[in-house]
Amino acid sequence: MVKLTRIYTRTGDDGTTGLVDGSRRAKHDARMEAIGAVDEANSALGFAVLALDGEAKADCLRLQNDLFDLGADLATPGEDFAPGEIVLRIVPAQAEWLEQRIDALNEALHPLKSFILPGGSEAAARVHLARASVRRAERAMTALAAEEPVNPAALAFVNRLSDYLFVLARAENAKGEGDVLWVPGASR
Repeated sequence: MVKLTRIYTRTGDDGTTGLVDGSRRAKHDARMEAIGAVDEANSALGFAVLALDGEAKADCLRLQNDLFDLGADLATPGEDFAPGEIVLRIVPAQAEWLEQRIDALNEALHPLKSFILPGGSEAAARVHLARASVRRAERAMTALAAEEPVNPAALAFVNRLSDYLFVLARAENAKGEGDVLWVPGASR
């Protein structure tokens, strides 16, 4: 368990921050952008959790913990993506769990006949906001992956997470009945 006795360290006053391996990076570095985007996604998911209940809430609380694990994975640069006692890595089973949850939720939904707009119920709107934040995190992670190695399991996880949140938002909209459909050119 992590124990924080002091919140400020003053070590970041020079515009850098420390990573798990002891190296320091500029706060605007691509790795830090990805870590920050994951943190924002986790915060958005926490906001969504407040409007959820039951299994959806339990799933999202689990996913908040997984997003913290993802931040730890990203904060550990290198090419060894095997999890260890000290190194925390996202593993393929985390994306596989999301696929199972997506399939289970999707079974009860009516097939899509149009793109949908973010909204419907309050819970769905909050989940859509979290989904958009996760997509931003995914873009930051793929930008980082273009520069240096990123755990492939982490990339798969974040991609599945946005899919899960899309399906969850539809489920929260009365199994898709409350989805707000896009009407192309409706305001012309």
